[in-house]
Amino acid sequence: MPGMKDQTRQRGSRSGAQVRPRIVRALLAPLGLVLVLSLGTGCASLGAIGGGSKAAAARPDLGVEYDVLLAELSLADGDVTAAKHALERAIAKDPESVYLELRLARVEAQIEDLPSAIAHAERAVALDPENEEARLLLGGLYRLSRNVEGAERALLDDAGVPFSDSAALLLYQVYFESERLDEALRVTEYLVANRPEMLGGFMALATIYERLGQPANAERILREALDRHPDRFVLYSRLARLKRASGDRLGEIAVYREALGQRPTHYGSLLSLAEALVTANDLEAAIATYQEIIENYPGDAKAVRRLASLEYAAGRHDRAAALLEQAMIDFPRHHEFAYSLGQVRRSMEQPDLAVEAFSRVPEGDASYVEARAQIISILEDQKDFPAALREVNALREVAPSRPLDFHAAGLYLRTGDFATGKQILDVILQEDPNDEEALYQLGVYFGMADQLDRAVDTMMRVLEINPDNAHALNYVGYTWAERGQNLEKAEEMIVRALEQRPNDGFITDSLGWVYYMRGRSLLNSNLHAQGREFLLRARDQLTLAAELTGGDPVVSEHLGDVYRILDEKRRAYEFYQQAVEMDHREDEQPNLLKKLDDLRRELGEL
Repeated sequence: MPGMKDQTRQRGSRSGAQVRPRIVRALLAPLGLVLVLSLGTGCASLGAIGGGSKAAAARPDLGVEYDVLLAELSLADGDVTAAKHALERAIAKDPESVYLELRLARVEAQIEDLPSAIAHAERAVALDPENEEARLLLGGLYRLSRNVEGAERALLDDAGVPFSDSAALLLYQVYFESERLDEALRVTEYLVANRPEMLGGFMALATIYERLGQPANAERILREALDRHPDRFVLYSRLARLKRASGDRLGEIAVYREALGQRPTHYGSLLSLAEALVTANDLEAAIATYQEIIENYPGDAKAVRRLASLEYAAGRHDRAAALLEQAMIDFPRHHEFAYSLGQVRRSMEQPDLAVEAFSRVPEGDASYVEARAQIISILEDQKDFPAALREVNALREVAPSRPLDFHAAGLYLRTGDFATGKQILDVILQEDPNDEEALYQLGVYFGMADQLDRAVDTMMRVLEINPDNAHALNYVGYTWAERGQNLEKAEEMIVRALEQRPNDGFITDSLGWVYYMRGRSLLNSNLHAQGREFLLRARDQLTLAAELTGGDPVVSEHLGDVYRILDEKRRAYEFYQQAVEMDHREDEQPNLLKKLDDLRRELGEL
């Protein structure tokens, strides 16, 4: 805006003076209005108004105050359309009211009818060109409609200068959102030069400089603002964000420390400093800062929890647990501390203390279901399946869900109660015989019950419903491989499963096992070259499976089997030993210890 003056023109505001006093008096003195309405229409009209806006009827015989009151009642009821119609009737009765035009414009903006809102705001400005409220509303509506020229007409005076400080800030927003950054820059530079007492001008100018890729200028402006407004801590926050946006974490931290130099216990600055230190991987300084927060704001439960998490991250699990134990005393209604303590105790391999902590999360708390799930998991780790089943069934009563039903069915199988486990699945399948998930779980049930033919048949039903079910493909393929049956078809199915889940270590193990079984079959048929080729493929596939699973006893046993048949007995021994050390699953690996003992004898170690 070339030629901007040093002073914005200040406009007067009649704000619809010809009607507003009547409306204000009517709304402030309802008894008078009731008297007028009761005299004109009887008690029935009073009942209509008292019963809510939806029951009220248009009354052309009553004054504008009636329609305005109906509009306000409608807005209170959330009926914006009824309010709009009431205001339209009021304007028909008083077409020269600036107030009514503005009120209707705002209502129409609320229902996103911008063209009508603009039309009524334009009418208000036409009625009172000096009305600042009307011009700001009109400028704001043009901003929403992305009409820069309309906003300029509303917000600039005849000399091309914003008619007020508020108009200048609004015009800056219009230019900024329209990517007219040069014009936005001129408006904000004008504000800073001529209205230095306005913090908003400095903030807007810093934003423009940042958008223009001039962080040094942005910082310079914010520093100027701090000189003029040293008590406005929002400027420190803005400076810190500027540093962070440019990747200068140390600079951000320095700004927070600068702010704390002015007010050492300022909560926002302490909290921001602590999190900036975490991001900068300075855990010790972050912990010290959170300790300072807690000393100054002892009622800050979130700070205590964050400090505990940082102590845990720093490897000081005992200190984290102690903090959480104390927090449970200091904040008895904050049950998230009990849940967090349970997690810490579990990671410290203190399962009994973990169960005790999780048990302190009461029913109805947001963490209750997950806390009970943690207890169930701990009990399963301890192989206490009956206790885990009791917990699952208790949780099913409180928070019934399909996953819990499936979990309960699985635990019934583990405890040997096959009939009850199957009954749960049968109930689900009665509702939907093609329930893919329930059918899959039923197939697993048959497998655990040593009914492998029924297991495979059930998995084939799953594949009829969804031919791409990776788990069913893997189950059938692996089962055939274990039996030495349909090995080519088994390989095909497991390859299809891997296409669905290429990084699944257990499906990768299945493919390695198929290669092993095919290689062994070829060796038994004296096709040594072809058999060795499959065994080498099995070795590579199983090595990948070990990487993907992060280590699994079954995978290690499979690798031992491959190396043993390749006559690399020392390597086979290492993998068998590894499988045992991983706490092998006896139900899946019944022969592992015998294999290990046999190899020891062959290697002369027994």
